[in-house]
Amino acid sequence: MASDNRLSRMLHVLIHMAERDTPMTSDDIARVLATNAVVVRRTMAGLRDKGYVTSEKGHGGGWRLVTALEHMTLYDVYAAIGSPAVFALGMADDHPRCLVEQAVNDRLEDALTEARALLFAKFSAVSLADIAADFQRRYAAVKPCN
Repeated sequence: MASDNRLSRMLHVLIHMAERDTPMTSDDIARVLATNAVVVRRTMAGLRDKGYVTSEKGHGGGWRLVTALEHMTLYDVYAAIGSPAVFALGMADDHPRCLVEQAVNDRLEDALTEARALLFAKFSAVSLADIAADFQRRYAAVKPCN
């Protein structure tokens, strides 16, 4: 099963957008992400629908960040891109009347539910401003002195 990297990619794009004064076209974003502009538009639409970005057509148009990074969390972006599955594990359902299968599925479901809750709590505690600040620290460490 291929990993779903939409969250990582959209976080990347949003941090870049925050660093710019001009809009980014779908083609600009597609080049950054080495993907197709249609994929960018489809994914960015969820962020637009939640009010995090806006898009303008025509010359000088593109995608703009309209929500401050301080007001967006990892969980917000995760939800905006459609809440992709976070675990590849699933429950067997070949023999639903089998008591062993029922016991296994109950324990797995309990563990996965608890793990999701912990992950989403962490996602909710990290703002995009936190990530941007980490980027700034890293950039300052490698930026040549003038």
